Amino acid sequence: MKPDNQANNYEKWCEEWRRRFLTMDQEKLLQKLPGIHSEKEYLTIPYYNSLHGIHRRTGEIVCLESPHPLSLFARLNIYTLLWYCKEHAVPAGEWMPFRNLKDASPFGPAFQKTVIDVFARTFSGHVPELKLACQSLGGEKLPHGDAGYQLFAFPCIPVQFLFWDGDEEFPAQANILFDKNATDFIHVESLVSIASEGLSLLTKASGLSLNGNTFT
Repeated sequence: MKPDNQANNYEKWCEEWRRRFLTMDQEKLLQKLPGIHSEKEYLTIPYYNSLHGIHRRTGEIVCLESPHPLSLFARLNIYTLLWYCKEHAVPAGEWMPFRNLKDASPFGPAFQKTVIDVFARTFSGHVPELKLACQSLGGEKLPHGDAGYQLFAFPCIPVQFLFWDGDEEFPAQANILFDKNATDFIHVESLVSIASEGLSLLTKASGLSLNGNTFT
């Protein structure tokens, strides 16, 4: 599939999700989804440390802290969170790699290639830049790796980015961990784009360039 056709398909999906949002009970969303609030004409929710708004009447999503348009995947991730979040969903407090999440194993190899491996290559030799990038996105330092930080894709979906730099004998290594119950809040495929978006934001904040092709 050509890249422009692929982008067009994602735009069509966004439009379908926008229409689907308009069929949802917004008051129930406010009750069941952690971190979502009603502010004037918007439902608001943080996404990677920036406040975003879903217009209650049109379903359009905007970043309320920046005039720049959102990526397709940011919008899709917000729509799918609203749709798939289960009532009474709560984090388990148990962390695991993506491949071990419920229903994630078929996507595990692609996740490793397009997210984890790219993460490791991109920040090889750049631990200080990664630390500063994590901090700029509101990351909480973890006692793991040469650089380990917990970021919040959404208030209910924390993501742990872990990195070990390489040396003359071994290449850099990385991992991304999710809460065991992450799939109670969003579709498992959306977690792939959530991780990929986080990596892209970290790379941009660090001033580096992605070393490889990511899912997004």
